[in-house]
Amino acid sequence: MSRVERGACFWGAIEAEAVGKPFGINWDHDQDCRKAIGSPMMIWIGYRSEQLICTAGQPKTFSKTRGVTRSFCGDCGSCISYQDAGLPSEIYLCIAFMDAPERFEPSAHGNWEERLLFVEMSDRLPREARYTRPRQPALGLPRDR
Repeated sequence: MSRVERGACFWGAIEAEAVGKPFGINWDHDQDCRKAIGSPMMIWIGYRSEQLICTAGQPKTFSKTRGVTRSFCGDCGSCISYQDAGLPSEIYLCIAFMDAPERFEPSAHGNWEERLLFVEMSDRLPREARYTRPRQPALGLPRDR
């Protein structure tokens, strides 16, 4: 039997299921995500697009950076996901969207060079200066678009 994780926005208007194991879970410390979600850092859970099934509602989307689409609940504003055209067929769910966030332990820190210096992390996870996953070279990195 496949792993099934459920998530919902704060209001409950948007619900989804993620089927199977995520391919990656990481802390993200970049300024772009901080601004978009209103938090000093984020934990993103990476799934293949076909693993995600929206079971209720339809999130709203926006894009400030070419090739990057973020989704959120239009009723309560909860962050739901992040997609980057440089990472085709991948979707990253916000850990706060998940009903059981404790089941998603991060394995790395991304964008460590952009971290807020007053936030101390005592774990021994790898710290990547920039992104934890390579993007398609033709698109470049989101910060350079």
